[in-house]
Amino acid sequence: MSAAGWVDGALEERLRSVTSADSEEGRSLAQALRDASAGGKRFRPALVASAHHGLAGRRPDAVPVVGAAVELLHTAFVVHDDVIDGDTTRRGRPTVPASFHAAASRNGADPRAAHTYGLAGAVLTGDLALSAAIRAVATAPAPRAVVERMLDLVDHAIAVTATGELADVRFATHTDWPSLTEVLSAEERKTAVYSFALPLQLGAVLADADDECVNALADVGRHLGLAFQLRDDLLGVFGDEQVTGKSTLSDLREGKVTVLAVHARRTPEWAEIEPHWGEPDLTEERAVVVRRALERAGSRAHVEAMVEEYVGTAADGAARLGLPAELVQWLSALCVPAATGAA
Repeated sequence: MSAAGWVDGALEERLRSVTSADSEEGRSLAQALRDASAGGKRFRPALVASAHHGLAGRRPDAVPVVGAAVELLHTAFVVHDDVIDGDTTRRGRPTVPASFHAAASRNGADPRAAHTYGLAGAVLTGDLALSAAIRAVATAPAPRAVVERMLDLVDHAIAVTATGELADVRFATHTDWPSLTEVLSAEERKTAVYSFALPLQLGAVLADADDECVNALADVGRHLGLAFQLRDDLLGVFGDEQVTGKSTLSDLREGKVTVLAVHARRTPEWAEIEPHWGEPDLTEERAVVVRRALERAGSRAHVEAMVEEYVGTAADGAARLGLPAELVQWLSALCVPAATGAA
C-alpha cells in the first residue's frame, strides 16, 4: 500500500510551484520545505489511492496530484505544530524551527534573534506547504465540479483542524482539566479529520462517489484517526525512541493533556504522577516512575483498548462500504501493532 514512489514526482512538482531560488531566503525556504516533506510512510496519499481504486475510480492521473496535496497539508500542520509546541526533533531529525535557529546561530545571531529567525522560517515554510496543498487540489486534472467538491472538503478540514489545535493548546494551559469527551473531540479535530477522513473522502470524490458514501468514509476516517492519535499519545510516553524518532520525555515534561492523563487523574495513582506531569526538567529515572504508575492505574491498558475498539469500528465500516479486504487489513495495521509495543 506504499505511496512513496508514485506520489513523489507530483510532490516535487508542487514544491517547485510555490518556492523560489532567486534569493538566499528563497533557497532556504525551498530546502526547508523539501526537508519537512521528506520521509514518512506516505499513508495519506495511499488512502486517497485506495479509496479511489476501491470504488472503481477512473481518474488515475489525478490521484498522485491529490495525494501530494494531502501530504503537503500534513507538512504544513506538522511544521506549524512544531512552532506551537516548541519541538526541536521529529523523525529523529531537527524540526524546521530548530534548523532555522541553528542556521542563525552559526551566522553569529544572539539567542533571541536566532529564536525569532527559527520561528519565522518555520511559519513561512508551513505557509508555503499550505499554499501548495490548496493549489494542488485546485489544479487537479478532474472536472470542475469534482475539483469544487474536493476544495470544499479541504476547506472544511483546515478549519476543523485549526479548532482542534487551539483546543489542544488551551488544555495545555491547565486552567481547567477537560473531560474525556473534550479531549477526544480535540484529538479527532486535530488529527483524524485531515489525516484520515479527508484523504478517504478525496479519493471517493475522484471516483464520483455519492455524498452518502463520502460521509460514510469520513466516519471510517475519524475512527481510524482517533485510534492513530491515541497510539501516538502512547508512543509519546511508552514508545521506543530508536524506532519512533519521538521523545518519550517531551509529552511528560510539557504536561500534555491526553486521554492517558485524563484517565490516570481519576485514579489513586495520580497522587504519585501529578508532581512529575509537566515537570520541565523531568529525568528518565523519574519518567520510569510515572510510566509504572500509569500502568498500575490501568491507564495504558485503557487507552490500548480504546485503540483496538476504534480500529475495529473503522475496519467494519470500510468492509460495509465494499472496500477491498487488503485495504481494511492495512488500515487496521496502521494503528494496532505500535500501540501494543514494548514500553
